[in-house]
Formats: sequence, C-alpha cells, structure tokens
Amino acid sequence: MIYPKIPLAQSIIEICRAKGLTEIVISPGSRNAPLTIGFANNSNFKCYSIADERCAAFFALGMAQQTKKPVAIVCTSGSALLNYYPAVAEAFYSQIPLVIISADRPTDKIDIGDGQTIRQRNVYQNHILYSANLSEEASQENDLKIGDAITLALAKKGPVHINAPFEEPLYETVTALSVQPIISETLFENPVFDENLGQFISQWNASKKKLVLVGVNDPNTIDDKIVNQLANDPSVVVLTETTSNLHHPNFVDNIDTIITPFADEDFKDFQPEILLTFGGMVVSKRIKAFLRKYRPKAHWHIDTLRAYDTFGALTKHFEVNPNEFLKDFLSKVENTNSDYNQKMQDLRAFRKEKHDLYLSKIPFSDFTVFEKVIPSLPKNSQLQISNSSAIRYAQLISIDPTIEVFCNRGTSGIDGSTSTAIGAAFASKKETVLITGDISFLYDSNALWNTYIPKNFKIILLNNGGGGIFRILPGHEETPVFNTFFETSHCLTAEHLAKMYQFEYFTASDEKTLENSLQEFYSEKGKPSILEIFTPTLENDKILLQYFRELV
Repeated sequence: MIYPKIPLAQSIIEICRAKGLTEIVISPGSRNAPLTIGFANNSNFKCYSIADERCAAFFALGMAQQTKKPVAIVCTSGSALLNYYPAVAEAFYSQIPLVIISADRPTDKIDIGDGQTIRQRNVYQNHILYSANLSEEASQENDLKIGDAITLALAKKGPVHINAPFEEPLYETVTALSVQPIISETLFENPVFDENLGQFISQWNASKKKLVLVGVNDPNTIDDKIVNQLANDPSVVVLTETTSNLHHPNFVDNIDTIITPFADEDFKDFQPEILLTFGGMVVSKRIKAFLRKYRPKAHWHIDTLRAYDTFGALTKHFEVNPNEFLKDFLSKVENTNSDYNQKMQDLRAFRKEKHDLYLSKIPFSDFTVFEKVIPSLPKNSQLQISNSSAIRYAQLISIDPTIEVFCNRGTSGIDGSTSTAIGAAFASKKETVLITGDISFLYDSNALWNTYIPKNFKIILLNNGGGGIFRILPGHEETPVFNTFFETSHCLTAEHLAKMYQFEYFTASDEKTLENSLQEFYSEKGKPSILEIFTPTLENDKILLQYFRELV
C-alpha cells in the first residue's frame, strides 16, 4: 500500500476509511497531492477526477442526493474551494451530506503574498454544519475534529468542511503508516420523539378544513396506508408538487393551476384551519403568497431537523421522521365530515377541462413542449429538472407515479443542475432525463467535461433564446436593457458541445419534429444524448399568462 508521507494526510484518509466514507471526488491540484495520493492508492475508496471544482461539487451532491451517504470532495488551496460554495449552500438547504476537504497553506504562509493562498478557515461559515480547522501536525485534537465532521454530515444531513494545511514537499510517499489516528465515537442523535399528541388529535378531529402541503420529498418514504388515509378524509386536501414524489388520484398535483384564478372569496373559502407540512422547499410562489395572506390557525411541520416558518404561521415543529409521525398520529384520529375535499375535487375536474381545451388550441411553445415531454418520459426512470422556467412548467403537468423527480431547490439556483443530474444518474444507475432551459445548460456546460456520464443519461434542452423566466415575471418591458441584462438573449445552440463531448444530438422545432425526435432520442442506447427543442422567444410568456386567464 502507498501512503502520503505527511502524517496529517494519513490521518484524514484513515479516519475517512474508518467512518465508512468511500466516494471521493477529486479536482486535480498540487497542494492537495498528499490527499490525492492517499485516496487514489487505497482500494477502500472509489475516486473520481473532475477538473472544474464547481462541477465536481455538484456532481458529488448528485451522488449524495441518491445514496443518502456523505460524498467527499477534495481540492487544492486558493480559489478552488470557493468554487465549491454554490454546491455547499445547496447541500446546506437541501439537507444533503457532503464532506469538503480542502488543502491549505501552512498558517505562516497566509497573508504574506504567497501564491494560490486565501483565508480558508471558516470560509463557508454561514452555510456549514461544522468547520474542522486543522493544525499542520497530526494530533489527537485533529483526529477528533475530522471524525466529528464526518459523523455530523450524516447525522445532521448537510455539508461539513475539513481544512488541512500541508507544507512542501507534497508528493513524497511511504509504504507504512506513521500514525494511528483516534477514531471518535461521538454520536449526534436526533431527539427521541415522545410527544403527548392528545391536544393535537383533538384539534385535528375538530377541524373541517385541513390542508397538507408536501415540498421536496424523497421517493418511497411515505407508506401507502398513510397516503390512502389522507386521500380519503373528506376534511383533508393534500397539495403535492412535482418534487414531492407522492401520488394519489385525490392529491392535487397542479397547485398553480388550481389557485391562480382564485378571487378573494375563493381564497377565504379555501383557507385552512390546520396546515400540515413536511418535505423541503416549496416551488409554488402562489401557494406561499396565499398562505401568508390567509394564514391557518395552526401550522404544524414534521421534520427531524428543521422547521422553516415559511408562511409566518408556524405553531408546532414535530421533530420526527414524517412517516413515523403520520403512522402514529393518523392511527389515533378520525375522519371528519366536511365538504372541503369534495369542493377541491370538483374544482380540479373543472380546471382539467379548461387546461385540456387551452392546450389543444395554442401554437408550439414551451408549454406545449412540457405537455408532450412529461408524458413521454420512460416509466421507472429518474427525472432531474433545472431551476427557473423548467421547474415551474413541470408543476403544471401530471407525471407518472413511477418516475422519481429531483431538483436543486435548496437555493433554487440555475448553477450546477446538469452536474447534479450527472452525479445522480451515475449513482442511481437508473435511466435519467434532465429537462433544462438554455441559460441553465450553457451556464453549467463544463458539466459535460466528465468521464463518468452514463450512456443512459439524456438531456432535453429547451432553447428559447434567453432567460424565459424574466418574461413571465411582472414588469418586464421589451428594451435593449431587458434583453441584454435580464433575459441574456443569445443565438447559441448545443450542437457543437454535443459533438465535442460525444453526445448524440437531436433537434425539434415543432410538434411533428418533436414527436419524431423523442422516439429516436429514447431509442439511443449507446451514448448519452441531447434533444434540443427550439421554441419562439417572444410567444412563450404570453401563452403561459393567457393560460391562467382561461382557467376560470
């Protein structure tokens, strides 16, 4: 076995091994050479080399999103670890375990004008669960910090940072360890759920209008019995989003379609007495605005770690796994006579008629693309969606329950969507489709500079010549300033990127070519593929806004 000569590097690697951390994404560099040598020459680790640090971090995030286990990212000193920051923030808000290991200069080299040197200690302090700032020499204190960081990443589901200063020479190796690091046994346990639910059961049974809103939620985490009980209570309406991965014919999976046309009296009639939430971030701005204005008497959130007061009405945080809580709680409550759910089902049927009628008469646009693409997705596949317009359009279309859906909604940024999707596809092994807009795709085009892209990875790229989301937002005006600084108009395509990175490339520009291209696109099994769909820049926003007007 080959080990780095530097004892601190040996300690980091041995503690990672002992803690069960096996996936290591490395960005090439010099200062991190002791770590790279140690990880790459140790059969306990699977190492991946991705040069662009931002892409590397999101690739690791996608892997951890799927495995639910910490993935390490390793970089050199200087600006390298700053390029990790977008993914660190996403991991923090999406509760995804990441272990950032950055090589650093020794303390006496900081702020004296040495090259590739910045102040790295606590650099992620606003978006990190734990910062292990190590001293240069191997020590018991360092060992405990390293072990605690890795344990915490898994226990508290988020990013941790290990900053390790190394002095030259960096490339020397030995064949035997010079350290016997201490492996900490620190446990970070979530609080034991031991609530007296009596008052909450009484409140639930007495309420005739109970709204359950589910944000980002992992697939297959809620028992069917719970789903059915919620769906069949006449006093309960369940609102789900595309990223909720929760399905039942009685659940409302198109929130904006339902509530956008509401008048004030409709909002008042729909105002819940109890709001029950679980899952992560909610996409729909309309449901957030509604619940902030028409607040429930009680808002209960279920999560082992966090409860955001998104609607300014939070009254109770149940610190427990949602499935465990609902299994216990729903076994003790009763169905309540109410017309709350029936009114919603009637409204859904009415809106569905209006939806279908409108889609049947509009010209080719972003909206029609989503109406065609979402139903075309292969069963039992994984769907990754980029932020901005793509995730909002997806909210309007029902999706097959066998398809698992993911999106970086922690910070809702467009950066890293493609890299995350590739990491997720690599880890899950499932056929994976990324639906992305042109700006998000171009912004993360270095994601394709990756030797680990599975052959069954596919990108559906909507190219409408700019940032279409800004046309949907109120107040936009067609001016040079808008086109240049908001929409970022362009005439670029993915054709040459596809050729350079050896993707199969397909195009579509109307319904007929889209239908034909989708068949070829899904049939391609030998290479990853891109289907670029060109839609009219100036029409998409008008078509979408008119949709909401015609739902009444």
